[in-house]
Amino acid sequence: MEKMVLEEEIVIVGGGIAGLATAVALQRVGIRALVLERSDGLRATGAALSLFPNAWRALDALGVAHKLTAVYAVRKKAYVTDVATGAVQEVSLMGNNSDGPITVHRKALLESLAEELPRNSIRFSSKPISIEAQGQEGPYAIRLEDGTVITTKVLIGCDGVNSFVARKLGLTQPVNLGRSALVALAVFPEGHGVREDVQQFVDVGKRGGIVPLNDKEICWFLTFNTPKGEAMTGDPEQIQKQVIENYAKDFPPIYAEVVRHCDLSTLNLAPLRLRLPWDLIFGNVSKGNMTVAGDAMHPMTPDLGQGGCSALEDAVVLGRHIGKSFIDNRRLVPGAVARAIEEYVKERRWRTAWLITGSYISGWAQLGGEGWLMKMFRDVIFYRFLFKRLIGIADYDCGKLPLLDDQNKIQ
Repeated sequence: MEKMVLEEEIVIVGGGIAGLATAVALQRVGIRALVLERSDGLRATGAALSLFPNAWRALDALGVAHKLTAVYAVRKKAYVTDVATGAVQEVSLMGNNSDGPITVHRKALLESLAEELPRNSIRFSSKPISIEAQGQEGPYAIRLEDGTVITTKVLIGCDGVNSFVARKLGLTQPVNLGRSALVALAVFPEGHGVREDVQQFVDVGKRGGIVPLNDKEICWFLTFNTPKGEAMTGDPEQIQKQVIENYAKDFPPIYAEVVRHCDLSTLNLAPLRLRLPWDLIFGNVSKGNMTVAGDAMHPMTPDLGQGGCSALEDAVVLGRHIGKSFIDNRRLVPGAVARAIEEYVKERRWRTAWLITGSYISGWAQLGGEGWLMKMFRDVIFYRFLFKRLIGIADYDCGKLPLLDDQNKIQ
């Protein structure tokens, strides 16, 4: 069968949060991008995620914040229970100059972004198997698993932790931390009656939590150390059983009750990995007109809730720099776009390295050892003083997108 050859201005590999948000950012500055998504539909893996003020500022720049803010409530504080002692302390989730996070369904966020894109902007069931640069600044030939070849002037990898594009750039592989994370939705058809505040339960080597999304759904999560040979395995029912009977057996009863109501189709278990900050600072995050964003650029632990938030920041910053180049030149000029991408990398490199570091510190402090000194550090120093400073990194504005007139559009 003769292979199909397509030509595009910009191709984005990956249709998750980073990929769709980047496509929306480019669309708002007049540039159509094609998103390649390997699955057969929008991926809702992860059930829900908390979006902090930095994410809402990015979503506002993308023109979609209003779709979600009217549906979900702001979380201003969390109650943290020491499982060993039963002691509970209140922790503020508010920044010095901003509100707390809002937890949303991941699917709702993806759909809100996808609705902003023109028809046929997302090509599903499209898995790249090779990328060939036909010059120092492109174009790039992307061969898909079905034999289709797509050539593009600009290539943006938003294809997650195991990014194919990141490997092409020569970035080092993310490091496995020996920890895993579970997240899922619990559904209570008759209503759950749980207070709206975030509740967390910390024990040696594990931390769980529940966050009500509405009066019938609760997002629950568990992060835990996974020494070699002790990783949680099995189908969703077995995982649910292991959580109740083993990992969270000492947690307060409300946690087990939430897990029992789990919608198993939403359950997602994954090992935690991160890109070492110095690999991000000194590595090749771009090459010519090719770069990465989101988890493909800066995989991090979920301990500050900044994975999805920083992906939205990436989208706006990348859209701003490429958009300004496009508007100034009235078209995509390879050399000018390469310089725009370099400016994007310069702006994001140190910011995301700090997010990786802060998230790691947060996870280390909350999943520390059982010694009295570590517990004192967690309960007295971390939650009362350090956490407030770390969560302040969410009080960040990634900026706006450049203004566009009707004459400056790529159809």
